[in-house]
Amino acid sequence: MRKALYVLAGLAVLVVLWEGYKLVGNPEGTVVFGVRVLPRADDLSMPHLWTVVERLGRPELTGGRPVWIVVVQAALFTLGITAAGFVIGAFVGLLLAIAMQRFRIAERGLLPYVILSQTVPLVALAPLVAGWNVLWPEWMTVALIAAYLAFFPVAVGMLRGLQSPATAGVELMRSYAAGWWRTLVKLRFPASLPYLFPALRLAGAAAVVGAVVGEISTGTRGGIGRLIIEYSREATSDPAKVYTAMLGAALLGLVVAGLVSLLELPLMRHRRHVEVVTL
Repeated sequence: MRKALYVLAGLAVLVVLWEGYKLVGNPEGTVVFGVRVLPRADDLSMPHLWTVVERLGRPELTGGRPVWIVVVQAALFTLGITAAGFVIGAFVGLLLAIAMQRFRIAERGLLPYVILSQTVPLVALAPLVAGWNVLWPEWMTVALIAAYLAFFPVAVGMLRGLQSPATAGVELMRSYAAGWWRTLVKLRFPASLPYLFPALRLAGAAAVVGAVVGEISTGTRGGIGRLIIEYSREATSDPAKVYTAMLGAALLGLVVAGLVSLLELPLMRHRRHVEVVTL
């Protein structure tokens, strides 16, 4: 209940800031020493929020479906790709974290490249992946791009979690003649949960960004990324329409964050137990 109130409060603040800036902002933007430091506040650049909501109810084209239906269908398509990329990225990140925790040389050898991988521009990577011409559906290319962004927070967060148990706890497991695998399952995995869930939430957000950018870069049709490009062509004649696609992308991110948070609920009881034990 409290989280829902926070979400509504944040949404109210966003509405006030948007409409407040439109009320007091310069329609031509604020320019300082020849450089525009604040955006234009005219209706072409920043339509009223109620105009955007009204546009959702009108047909996409004359006699066509309402815009909100098109946006929801595109968001569902991208949601499916995001889910596939998230699962692949989380699985790869988990394997890397376990390998780096198990072998010190793997941590020293892989971790710099894991960090370095996130410096590669996604718009440069997407055409390379699309050019592999592997026999998989087109959406799989976008899912791999989403996984490329999603694996990083899981690998780094999970590694930190697996290394978090106190030395006394590890020594206690050794005194019980517990091997590496048993220590991993009984001690390191439970102790890593407080680190894993925030990493998964970041991975979910990153997967959404990767899916949207991947759709735009590869020209994949049917998703919210492609819809943003198509609606942007009408930005001068129908600016509110562009914002409907952006609104769909934002809501998609919130849905993914909510779904990832649901993964945490079944393990909350076990997580509290772990926190008590590790204190």
